[in-house]
Amino acid sequence: MSDLLQIEDLTQESGDTHRPTLVERESVDYRAIAKHVGRIGEGKKYLIKTYGCQMNEHDSEIMAGMLEEMGYQPTSVNEEADFILFNTCAVRENAEDKVFGEIGRLKPLKNRNPELILGLCGCMAQEEPVQQLVAKTYPHIDIVFGTHNIHQLPELVEQARNSQETIFEVWEKAGDVVENLPKLRKDGIRAWVNIQYGCNKYCTYCIVPYTRGRERSRLMEDVVEEVKQLAADGYKEITLLGQNVNDYGLDLKAYDFADLLAAVNKVEGIERIRFTTSNPWNFSDKLIQTIASCEKVVNHIHLPVQSGDNTILRRMNRGYTREYYLDLVARIRRAIPDVSLTTDIIVGFPGETEEQFRETLSLVEQVRFDGAYTFIYSPRKGTPAIRFREQVSEEDKKRRLQELIELQNGITREFSESMKNQTFDVLVEGESKTNSDVLQGRTTTNKIVLFRGPKELIGRIVKIHVTEAQTWYLRGELVSTQHELAV
Repeated sequence: MSDLLQIEDLTQESGDTHRPTLVERESVDYRAIAKHVGRIGEGKKYLIKTYGCQMNEHDSEIMAGMLEEMGYQPTSVNEEADFILFNTCAVRENAEDKVFGEIGRLKPLKNRNPELILGLCGCMAQEEPVQQLVAKTYPHIDIVFGTHNIHQLPELVEQARNSQETIFEVWEKAGDVVENLPKLRKDGIRAWVNIQYGCNKYCTYCIVPYTRGRERSRLMEDVVEEVKQLAADGYKEITLLGQNVNDYGLDLKAYDFADLLAAVNKVEGIERIRFTTSNPWNFSDKLIQTIASCEKVVNHIHLPVQSGDNTILRRMNRGYTREYYLDLVARIRRAIPDVSLTTDIIVGFPGETEEQFRETLSLVEQVRFDGAYTFIYSPRKGTPAIRFREQVSEEDKKRRLQELIELQNGITREFSESMKNQTFDVLVEGESKTNSDVLQGRTTTNKIVLFRGPKELIGRIVKIHVTEAQTWYLRGELVSTQHELAV
């Protein structure tokens, strides 16, 4: 760990010296504290518009579950809805512009139907400037609440029915973890399971610690119980979800993420375990060995690097160096030789020179990621990086992004080509999105595979022989015999 940077030094440039304190706490039972509002949505319809990451998607599953308990039924048509909720993301400015554009276009609908309830929640709602903008420009929004109190949705809807003004219920600080919230999962095969909320890392470009709050871990027994219930309901794959999953348990001081993986690995019925997102900062040898030894934990790790240059990593407050990251990758690959590594990379961070960008390209060539999510740096109000000088021009950002994409796409295509003429276990997820006669599944390394087969295979793991490779997906043929399919 000698290559880890000192956090005290990192905060000096950004001016952000706030470091949250780890505290012990107990989880809260939603069923014990929630007010009974009855089925006030009986005969009504709801529509949730979700933006952003898997955390937001999962929050929408929870809110949909609460609304359906209240009697609401889903719709995908604005004009049919009695309640429209925007679950928002604050990571990029264009996401905010898109949300407010849609909200503005709903004003005529609200005027025609005053009983329509409009809601804004999620990370955007946590930002004070957004709240001020809603109050000034979008008074037709009825409810505004944040990421810390989605469990209050039923009572907020009840209040909105009897109020002529916008209800603002945004908690500045995260409370305790709330358990036993209803969830409306539609997949039936794969499920997200939150294990940790919030972030303590304070990367200088990121708004998440300010919108999601400090890190809070769920109790291990609550996570395991949820996974057991998912197995009983027929789910085959789970994804353990958190802003920094490998920080799980630091606030509880009793167990860590490796311990949780080992416990979940023992749940009968679950066949695959994924997790996202991990941070290189706290990726221990114990965790690596646990991933390697747990047969249900897949051989795919998403490990965001963000930059390949030490100076930029320092300015980002990432807490590690290029050398540390490369050493971590080497340790992972020694323990898990067939591992698939994917990453996140930002180009055009303030002050990034051409030489420093080349350092990122050289790291990509050295690590040879199976895939990468690549982004242009987006300034966000409220983050330290927005105050940094030497902003990179939009022209240079776009050029660098394109060069990075072309490099990574070539590497990803090579990985796909290397899978031709091999046979893999594939979890069949359903029909292809573009052809109902074709089934779609996924390898343990998260590669999409398309093949023809009977619909009864959906939800099962089958062997597929890969015959064709594209950059982002594979095509193959079913290997299992008819006798095996019938068993």
